[in-house]
Amino acid sequence: MRPLLWLTPLPLLAACAPATSSDTASRAALTVPAFDAVFSADGVAWIEAGRACVARVPSYRATCPRLPGPAVAVAWNDGDAWVALPGAGILLTLDRAARSVPVGRVVALSSTRAYREDGTAVTYAGQPARGVAGAPTAAVTGGDGEDYALVAGTLRRVADGAVVEVSPLPVLAATPTGAATFTLPTAATRVDRFRLTGEALQRLDASGRVLARVPHGPGRVGLVGADVVTVAPGGAVRVFGTDLEPVRR
Repeated sequence: MRPLLWLTPLPLLAACAPATSSDTASRAALTVPAFDAVFSADGVAWIEAGRACVARVPSYRATCPRLPGPAVAVAWNDGDAWVALPGAGILLTLDRAARSVPVGRVVALSSTRAYREDGTAVTYAGQPARGVAGAPTAAVTGGDGEDYALVAGTLRRVADGAVVEVSPLPVLAATPTGAATFTLPTAATRVDRFRLTGEALQRLDASGRVLARVPHGPGRVGLVGADVVTVAPGGAVRVFGTDLEPVRR
């Protein structure tokens, strides 16, 4: 389903791979997001301070494998949850069949490709793919199947470089017709939106009117099939119906 990305990072955590002084001088410092999550029909995957976890339907039981370095991005592709480890220069699957793809210093992931810090991109099979002109800070595959990336303070469609937003907000999310940025963590359908305010999970109609709300702390929200799923820092996963009634499994 539709991935959600939170774009505000914490300060850099050192990568595990050694670097020469010339490498350090020529490379921009990478940041490890404090907390980020993506959602699909298979479940939710997230990173927190360099660690990565995945929780699949229907149990939503978390798996958090040991990684050879801090993770900076996570995404779903063809049923697999992938994590980017730029210090090691690889992509790794978080569960199911173990797969590792050498890709270089990837800094952003969508559901179709991995973006390096120079804007070039590769698929999850390691094949070259269309990238962006500039250094991407986040990417998402929209509801229209196209990739969108934040580059140089703008939101751009990757296929043709078209500028979609010139002053993006903090949260990048897929929408049914593409992608957009929001002030708060948001998951959008064709008829309503779900968002986390830090104090509540809300359901809103197309006009922005709040239809329902339940108490909820900070976290991320997304759609997993018919479920509205949230994950909070620390890994607490909660499942709701579209009416925001809790789902017990």
